[in-house]
Amino acid sequence: MLTERRPVRRRLRLPRLPRLPRLPRLPGRDTVASAGGAVVFSCALGLSSVALPLLALDAGYGSVGVGVLTAVSAVSQMATRLGLGVVMRVLPDWTLVAVAGAVLAVSNLVVAVSAALVPFVAAQLLQGVARACFWTGSQTHVVRGAGSSVRALATVNFTSGAGLLVGPVLAGLLSERSPAYALAVCTAIAAGAVVPALFLDRLPPFRRPDGRAPGRMWRRPGVSAGCWAGVSAGAWRGLLGSYIPVMLVRAGNGAAVVGALVAVANASSLAGSVVIGRTGRAALARAFALGTLATGGALALLGPLGGSPVAAGLALGVSGLGAGALQTLGPAIASDAVHPEERGEAIATAGTFRAAALFTAPFGAAGLVAVLPVSAALMIAGAAIAVPALAAGRLRAHLNAPPAEGAGRA
Repeated sequence: MLTERRPVRRRLRLPRLPRLPRLPRLPGRDTVASAGGAVVFSCALGLSSVALPLLALDAGYGSVGVGVLTAVSAVSQMATRLGLGVVMRVLPDWTLVAVAGAVLAVSNLVVAVSAALVPFVAAQLLQGVARACFWTGSQTHVVRGAGSSVRALATVNFTSGAGLLVGPVLAGLLSERSPAYALAVCTAIAAGAVVPALFLDRLPPFRRPDGRAPGRMWRRPGVSAGCWAGVSAGAWRGLLGSYIPVMLVRAGNGAAVVGALVAVANASSLAGSVVIGRTGRAALARAFALGTLATGGALALLGPLGGSPVAAGLALGVSGLGAGALQTLGPAIASDAVHPEERGEAIATAGTFRAAALFTAPFGAAGLVAVLPVSAALMIAGAAIAVPALAAGRLRAHLNAPPAEGAGRA
């Protein structure tokens, strides 16, 4: 019996199309808002950090007066940070970011209208409040997401560093016309920082966790190391906004050169944040020690090198690289050492120590300048900034210990 043969069906083979590359994933609304707000706010802050000392010099304030006025802002920031841990249990973090832009705009407007003593002090007080609210609110907001706290903070510090890079250069150029004009422009920029804050995710306020560990927050392992990192980074930032521009002017540099040199310091601080964001947990203690020594040691060399823009730029670059690493490392270690609902308080605590250094460094330098040249005062301040490197051993022991419950994301 013959079987019926079925016709053979040939499949049509189409040529293989080349595989298209995957498009990069676009950042979400919260990420864009956080980064955009950091750029705008930091640009305004960098502009004012150069324009305010230059305005004070033009208004007749001496070197000691500039340091005291800058210290007023640091005292205001420190006092504000002391209460932000409690405030963030009532208000969400995004409101702090929005308030910061509005307050900074008012601060610059006040001193742009009048450089008399009372408006100048009021402007510095408001600037301290703005600094505290923005940095605490923005840093707390990003560490509440999934992933590494160090990388999250490195990202926000990178974007804010971009603003700090542009701000001083803009301040130097605008101050060639007048520092008051530069601060008037800064008012508009700071007001624009409010808009991105309105698009941040509405995360709820923190709740006090059950079984909270006894003792003060700053004494906890990890948090204490973060506080020491904030001390060195804060002292560097305080001097960068006060006596470093004054010393550079006294050394014979013009306003535009001073603005460019401060921008070099901010650019290297930006690079330091990027480097520490790619550093593994095992190398964080070593990075802490090297960053502290670089920040203080290079700053001490700035005094005798201030007359040469190239040499001064190199010293500011090295010190800024270390300060940028410490600025990211401090709050990251502090937030990873506590319960997730305590991260806002831990960051506020580390920030309080940073603000205390912002006050102590210019105020202490003001006392030194009364009896020593500005360059000699910076040498002593740089040596003091390097002292917290001694805490690297304790930090290494903390990082090698098993992570606490809900922590250990570094």
